[in-house]
Amino acid sequence: MSAEMLNGSYLSIMEARSSDDFRDQIVRFAEEMGFQYVSAMTVVDHSLTQSDFINIDNMPDGWRAAGATMANTHRRDPVMQHCKRGAVPIVWDQATYLKHGAVDLWEEQAGFGYRTGIALALHMPEGRHFMLGVDREQPLPRIPQELTRLVADLQLFAVHAQDTALRLFVPPEQLVDAPSLTPRELEALRWTMEGKTAWEVGSILGISERTAVLHIQNAMRKLGSVNKHQAVLKALRLGLIH
Repeated sequence: MSAEMLNGSYLSIMEARSSDDFRDQIVRFAEEMGFQYVSAMTVVDHSLTQSDFINIDNMPDGWRAAGATMANTHRRDPVMQHCKRGAVPIVWDQATYLKHGAVDLWEEQAGFGYRTGIALALHMPEGRHFMLGVDREQPLPRIPQELTRLVADLQLFAVHAQDTALRLFVPPEQLVDAPSLTPRELEALRWTMEGKTAWEVGSILGISERTAVLHIQNAMRKLGSVNKHQAVLKALRLGLIH
């Protein structure tokens, strides 16, 4: 996927104004990456036993109906369980399900074109989660660099999509108020937004690289972000930086 197409996808998903628009944008992104199917799930935990699930996907009706009749599928699905527990992307295929004793689940979904894919989850404070997965029938690239690029593209797109999903699907009263960032933290984010590395930020601000990293990490923590790119997006949305 070219840098120009990728940047266009980021801008488009950030500008989505409805669930239908959001769906159109994630489907287009998946197709440009070479995947038939995509699923984006936003989860808001209210307690240990109660959560809201908002899933946007292009799942075929046949698989949706089949999945509805399979009891406790999510508890046995190794991809779902991986995303529930951690934030490291998972590249999966038949071997993943075989390893976890769930090859019957793979065989069921493979009949609808879900034979392999990539999935990841972003876990935020206040019990908010965002899971994004792309799936297809054809094998994934065998060249490590190509597969690494697909994973990286999905990770960066997920950061943008998650921010939009919270805006669209989580009521304003459930969103966290804008945190208070120090002037240095805001400056570090502004230069990060311009594409500067921590070393470059430190040079510009007259501080050490280590101190620049500390300011960026503090900003990430206050904004409830998993990386500096997400922190910049949240700061922009909250009007903290321009």
